[in-house]
Amino acid sequence: MKQKKLNVYSLTTAAVMAALVYIVTLFRFPLLGSKVHFANAVCLVAGMLLGPVMGGTAAGLGSALYDAQAGYDLANVLITYVSKFAMAWVAGMIVRRGERQRDLRWTLTASVSGALTYVALYMLKTLIYQRFVYSYPMDAVWATMVSKLIPSLINAGAAVIAAPLFLHAVTPVLRSAGILGQLRGNPMSKD
Repeated sequence: MKQKKLNVYSLTTAAVMAALVYIVTLFRFPLLGSKVHFANAVCLVAGMLLGPVMGGTAAGLGSALYDAQAGYDLANVLITYVSKFAMAWVAGMIVRRGERQRDLRWTLTASVSGALTYVALYMLKTLIYQRFVYSYPMDAVWATMVSKLIPSLINAGAAVIAAPLFLHAVTPVLRSAGILGQLRGNPMSKD
């Protein structure tokens, strides 16, 4: 098995993506009784741009730093890290598998899969906390889950629309600057 070394391009891009995730999480706007933000879209882009591990790390770090700064306890910070890592990891794995087909179809599939991974993990967290940590009855747990599912799906939909658009907008710029080819594990860099 061939091992690749981390390079300054991938580390710098991962740091920038983590910072973008953090910053974008700060900006939310109301929509249909929910607050929509594009941090999930940036998490998906991180996975598709940097690959599953580096992209997942950037997505998880940016989101976990936001939660830590917002005052969440360590358990919630770690859960956020894992769930955002998983979201970007899934997106990165799917794009990597479709590396010969660098079109919107693969990035849409990766975005939908990554976003749904996050929604599923968020619902699992809600179920575990509501039922086993707070000991609420199951009817109250289901009501809470439904109330959280709708905003989660709105955010997932926004991420699925925004992530491929952003990725396909920045890819030519990164390619022409010679950065895209330097990113470790990037399936879109083999141009």
